Amino acid sequence: MKEILEVLPNHIEHDILTITSSLEDLEEIRLRINKSVELVFHSHSYFLDKHFFTEQDAKEFLGKISQHSVYRMEEELRNGYITIHGGHRIGISGKVTLTNGQVKAITHISSFNIRVAKEHKGTAKAIIPYVYNKQSEKMFNTMMIGAPKSGKTTLLRDLIRSISDGLYGIKSARVSLIDERSEIAAPFEGVPQHDVGRRTDVMADCPKAEGMMMMIRSMSPEVLVVDEIGDEKDVKSLKEAVHAGVQVICSIHGYSLEEIRKRPSLAPLFQDHVFQRYILLDHLQSPGKIERVYGETFDSLTNNIRGNRYEMDRSHSDTVHVHVGRNRYR
Repeated sequence: MKEILEVLPNHIEHDILTITSSLEDLEEIRLRINKSVELVFHSHSYFLDKHFFTEQDAKEFLGKISQHSVYRMEEELRNGYITIHGGHRIGISGKVTLTNGQVKAITHISSFNIRVAKEHKGTAKAIIPYVYNKQSEKMFNTMMIGAPKSGKTTLLRDLIRSISDGLYGIKSARVSLIDERSEIAAPFEGVPQHDVGRRTDVMADCPKAEGMMMMIRSMSPEVLVVDEIGDEKDVKSLKEAVHAGVQVICSIHGYSLEEIRKRPSLAPLFQDHVFQRYILLDHLQSPGKIERVYGETFDSLTNNIRGNRYEMDRSHSDTVHVHVGRNRYR
């Protein structure tokens, strides 16, 4: 949270610290030009009505999160977000311009959404008996399914740490993490800021499909972890990893196993029985609660595991130009 407060305009930082008695359950801070700042908690939201978030505030904020060099954030800005020190992701919305059907620039930024990253150790302990094969001393190939803000990132981070350090009865293993959005390990200048274990190697800010193949060739992992798979390239790389003898763990956006199984791009994973375990997170209750664990044949292995109540849990063109309100950044 310290990293977020440091980049906020001073008056907003002061209001948050003054009005909010506890920030432990804070999930998002939403900044909209000429509107009150909104603090989003799991079960409610709260507006800071004392001050509006102005255009000048937006200029100052963008300068801080980009370290006063928007050029260095080009790829992230094209995807609509910036990840800052500490793994906090800041979503951006506004007007975009297109070139040949691809995003060329984000213009007239009107809103920022700061998603608060939280590191809570021990969140993965409840699922270890279901995802670790004691007989073979290896992880089951596992898919973690959850809606936005259901706690996927935090649970995945702690599972990586547990495998890497050999916790909770697991035989330690070399882990390669493809952290495309820099949310899991939160690397700063290449060094992870979150604890992902001492046997974990991280490839950050790299497309998932390419990153998986690079890590298999260069780091000889025993377990490969990737966040938020989705397209055919990701599926192909996951299958290649399994055929290379690597255990794979991934997460995916979804509300149910049935929904995920209907996605055409994922069909090869189910047809070839790539995964032996499916972890479904409960999106209606507290973040981090596990609703159900499924086996390879989609049978329910258990119901209502008591998970820890924590979360936090991202074309090619030339240059991105960014404007805040009527003012332009390049």
